[in-house]
Amino acid sequence: MNNWFKQNGIHLAVIGIFLAICFFYFGPAFQGKTLGQRDVTGAQSTQKEINDYRAKDTTILWTNQIFGGMPAYQIWAPYPDNITTHVVNVLIKVFPNPLYTVFLLLFGTYFLFCVLNLNPWLAAAGAVAFTFSSYNIILLAAGHSNQAFAISFFAPILASMILTFRGKYWLGASLTTLFLAMEIRANHIQMTYYLLLIILIWVGIELYHAIKNKTTAPFIKSIAYIGGATLLALAINASSLWSTYEYGKDSTRGQSNLTQHTSEPSNGLSKQYAYEYSQTFGENITFLVPNAYGGETGLSSMDVQNSDFYKELVSGLGTLGVPQEQMDNAINQVAGTGLFNTYWGDKPLTSGPHYFGAVICFLFIFGLFIVKNRIKWWLLASVVLTMFLSIGSSFPYVSDFFFNYFPLYNKFRSIESILSVTALCVPMLAILAIRETTVITDKQLLVKKLLYTLYITGGLSLLLWVYPELLLSFRPGNQLLLTNQLTQLFKGNSAVATGIMNGLARDRESLERADAMRSLIFIIVTFGVLWLFIKQKMNATVLSLTFFALILVDLWQIDKRYLRDESFEEREETTAPKPREVDTFIQRDTDPDFRVVDLTQGVQMAKQDLMTPFFHKSVWGYSAARMKRFDEVIDNQFSRSVNHDVLDMLNTKYIISQDDKQNLTMQRNPTACGHAWFVKKVQFVKDADQEMQAITAFSPKDEAIVDQRFKGAIDEKTLSVDPNATITLTHYSPDDMVYQSGSTVASVAVFSEIYYDKGWKMYVDGKEQPYFRADYLLRAAQLPVGNHKVEFIFHPASYYTGEKISLAGSIVLILALGGVIFMGVRKKPKEEKKAA
Repeated sequence: MNNWFKQNGIHLAVIGIFLAICFFYFGPAFQGKTLGQRDVTGAQSTQKEINDYRAKDTTILWTNQIFGGMPAYQIWAPYPDNITTHVVNVLIKVFPNPLYTVFLLLFGTYFLFCVLNLNPWLAAAGAVAFTFSSYNIILLAAGHSNQAFAISFFAPILASMILTFRGKYWLGASLTTLFLAMEIRANHIQMTYYLLLIILIWVGIELYHAIKNKTTAPFIKSIAYIGGATLLALAINASSLWSTYEYGKDSTRGQSNLTQHTSEPSNGLSKQYAYEYSQTFGENITFLVPNAYGGETGLSSMDVQNSDFYKELVSGLGTLGVPQEQMDNAINQVAGTGLFNTYWGDKPLTSGPHYFGAVICFLFIFGLFIVKNRIKWWLLASVVLTMFLSIGSSFPYVSDFFFNYFPLYNKFRSIESILSVTALCVPMLAILAIRETTVITDKQLLVKKLLYTLYITGGLSLLLWVYPELLLSFRPGNQLLLTNQLTQLFKGNSAVATGIMNGLARDRESLERADAMRSLIFIIVTFGVLWLFIKQKMNATVLSLTFFALILVDLWQIDKRYLRDESFEEREETTAPKPREVDTFIQRDTDPDFRVVDLTQGVQMAKQDLMTPFFHKSVWGYSAARMKRFDEVIDNQFSRSVNHDVLDMLNTKYIISQDDKQNLTMQRNPTACGHAWFVKKVQFVKDADQEMQAITAFSPKDEAIVDQRFKGAIDEKTLSVDPNATITLTHYSPDDMVYQSGSTVASVAVFSEIYYDKGWKMYVDGKEQPYFRADYLLRAAQLPVGNHKVEFIFHPASYYTGEKISLAGSIVLILALGGVIFMGVRKKPKEEKKAA
């Protein structure tokens, strides 16, 4: 045991330092505080019904809380037979949020650099460089926990694959399975997809060298092991993957149902929507100078009271005759219009830049000059590709090729997030450059390349400090529109509006200059450290420790702009918001299943309603994975005016709105159709376009609009109408609903529940019977004569059969890891005996 501690002492010291870093940076998390993120709040409202049932020790796979109803797979679902579920649960219980993700980022990246044969202190420096690159910290602050969790497995997956290619087949493949299974379990397919892109580049380069060096046999063997590991990781996640794939066809990522009433593409997302969050090419300067594009949306990046913008605004308000005692209030009103942001790029909004660190950028360029290993070309190719894909609409030629021809690529939006891969590749080459410096004996060559690097990075930083207008405009593309809007606020005084906007541009320039000077200082220090080492004024250990500290200081300072101690809140402060008076009134209604619509913020907020689902089953909601058909109904039936017929068929019992004085009001909807009802007639239409057109104006209580493809589910010969027929909801659970029907004739019943045929089954008196879709969204069925128990049960095979596959895969992984550990323990005494 003492020998083990001696052999691993440095690794333990590094782990201790990582823990200390986390304690000091995320101190409030250790005090029981949590991040009060908007996206976490959105998730809480979305999961309201799911969590209510979890509190009763009941699992539901369907929720009616948002958008009328949808599968719970993309919100929350248990996967108890998946080994990674239990690993995640342990991490969450041991480490406070977001510490478990930060630990995984640090330890996973440290593992990668150790596999690349770097000394522990350089490996630690690389781990800090990737973990604290600004995008990862911004994700944590914003509450994108799944995305950050997925990113945390990038490095260990690559490390495990490298081990496999080095001939450690069982070890590498077992670890690849484990980390890839965890990556998939994070359920952020977009991030996994981006990682796959750079892995394909790497495999291509390895194949080229295998053919060139006539070593194809070990290459093929490595690929076989990695392929087996990939299949096993997929099997372990069979339930989630199968369910996601199945539902994806019906989600907003799926094929459009409409051809005439939509601007959406026939399959996938629209290019405009997918490219909405694109970098501009110039915005990549933020890798080196974080505030080159003004930082985050809003004015928090600058000291407003001492800014040119503030001075111009005060002067402008003075021209309107605003009294001094009312000046502060007037300033807040104008500043709160949303016209003013220090960020001046093309993205609709941003929480901050992609900053890799001035030290890392310098070392990356240095690495391009001195690193000889073929890994350099893989990293460079990956950086170039991901940068071009991130700029999307700014330079669409590369992105369009992937969007049009690469499978799944058109399902993703926020394409700037591919820079999370860039943020790993850049530090990899940067840290390899330090190691290369320690082994190259030609000191004259090193000095020459070091000077080249200084001229490039230092020269660019100097230019951005001295004469930034040469490269940057500090004015957004919609500057003229913003100025015109501000002119209207100032009663047509364009000179005042222009002065204010110009003052804001000068403030942006000041922010950029300050950061350019900061980056220049770090570049000079980095150059000096390497110079001292080359001149043999310090040894390799001191060099590694110096860069560990330098990288940490560089990134820490910038990260604190976006995730501060103040970002954490007391845990009770992040619970659900307090109900409004109208919410309290509606909650007195004991009916188990009705819907509420909130029109106070306009229909344009229908897909971002965070409030209503906290208290009621909502017509609107908050989910990027909502159902395609519901999305189409919102766009076609509510974008211009509110279609009350659709609200009625969705059993919208209460409507929240505002009166002329902006007071909150609530009205009970007397025409809501209820849980289920028998219709007098069925109108068949030929396709989705006609179905959408038909529900624009119809009487949902009297007629059902049905696509002709469902004609086979209706026996028109026996169909009739009983004016006294009844159908009543007798039991409610989101995935198990029971009705009691009574009719003297065979009639068509419409249920105010969302149609989804991949898991929902209908039983009449215990026997499965067919049902069909009506009114574009709802379930309907022809029920027989008499009194009957009608039950809808959600039991998707994709989940339940998938869980059995997950269990089998998990057992295989446990056996594989156990075998690797056993062989390692067995092999070690033999090696020690042989050495003795």
